[in-house]
Amino acid sequence: MTETVGAFEAKTHLSRILREAQAGKHFIITQRGKPVAEIRPPSVPESGKRVWGDMKGKIQMSDDFRAPLPELEKYFT
Repeated sequence: MTETVGAFEAKTHLSRILREAQAGKHFIITQRGKPVAEIRPPSVPESGKRVWGDMKGKIQMSDDFRAPLPELEKYFT
């Protein structure tokens, strides 16, 4: 369920909107009738708990990640 709310109303009723978002409701914030933002509950795994380290092994860095960049060497000599 999604509700469209103007920016002024969102500012005025932010506490209520956040409580309802926590309960699962989605909001589209508009300015002059145009959508500019969304407020919704954060994505959480089906288990209901956040899993620390779930990105392990999915991010790779090259071996020379910490090596100085040639274009910046003039600043360090």
